[in-house]
Amino acid sequence: MNLNLLAGLLALACASIASSQTSETSVAPPQPASFEFQDGDRLVLIGNTVLEREQRYGSFEPRLAMALGETKVSVRNLAWSGDTVFGHARSYFGPPEEGLQRMATHLEMLKPTVVILCYGSELAFERLGGLPDFLSGYRSLIEMIRAKSPGVRVIIATPPPLENLPPPLPELSMENKNLSSLRDALRKFAGMQNAFFVDWFELMGGLPKPGNTAKPLTENGVHYTREGYEKLSAKLIEGLGLKMPDAPSPALENLRRAVIAKDTLFFNRWRPHNETYLFGFRKHEQGQNAKEIPMFDPLIAQGDEVIQKLKAEALAQTRRP
Repeated sequence: MNLNLLAGLLALACASIASSQTSETSVAPPQPASFEFQDGDRLVLIGNTVLEREQRYGSFEPRLAMALGETKVSVRNLAWSGDTVFGHARSYFGPPEEGLQRMATHLEMLKPTVVILCYGSELAFERLGGLPDFLSGYRSLIEMIRAKSPGVRVIIATPPPLENLPPPLPELSMENKNLSSLRDALRKFAGMQNAFFVDWFELMGGLPKPGNTAKPLTENGVHYTREGYEKLSAKLIEGLGLKMPDAPSPALENLRRAVIAKDTLFFNRWRPHNETYLFGFRKHEQGQNAKEIPMFDPLIAQGDEVIQKLKAEALAQTRRP
């Protein structure tokens, strides 16, 4: 992309956001060194593929739990692969607005006090032509989240970099440059939105060096492996200004398994495979079974208790000489 054109797009995008805000909010104060979690916080992850796939590996929540020590924070994953700030992936048979309404319903159920948002990876392949609309949609999404959860604290993370792998996979240098420019726009945007900013792109290495990645952390240049999520999670903790204590591997593994078990229960709670039959246009066939969905809630709560118990055990082991 022509650099002058790219600079113009960035200026237009930021100007369109700033024009709708007061002068007091347009100039953001310096960001604190770390994000302050409070005991009892309900953290919800919202975004697209990189956050949704995290629940496969359970890498982030154990690290967060250990880094927070005695502070108890519950975590729920509302991310949806392929989603956008407009809600495209969450809408089944209707317009994107249907997807945002589905998210709003889930937010009312969870009542988060903190959200981590990660959107924009699709712009790597769209050459930033849609950046102004993206930022406008992002702002509307945050406004909806704050309307449904008054007082919620917002964290905005950038999409992580892509990897160059050998053919037949494509070369992604230009796409990473787009993500780098997106990162710059998101930094300013987060300040305007009074949101804590995590530069996940730079924490994961920033713009890759020319050539193929020597030790890949992705399956295909885009989707991270379990090893990749171990690093992604560690860097996200670092980006939040937290530090995880050294914990014995067996204790951390027990915690990770408990997180995966809880996340699986929650996934089946909010995204049942037969949702069309339970709540949609075919509910006249099996809608009577919808009453079973809330039965997941006590099981998920028990999962949280198990996580806290295992965390306490792991923390006790880290204190040993």
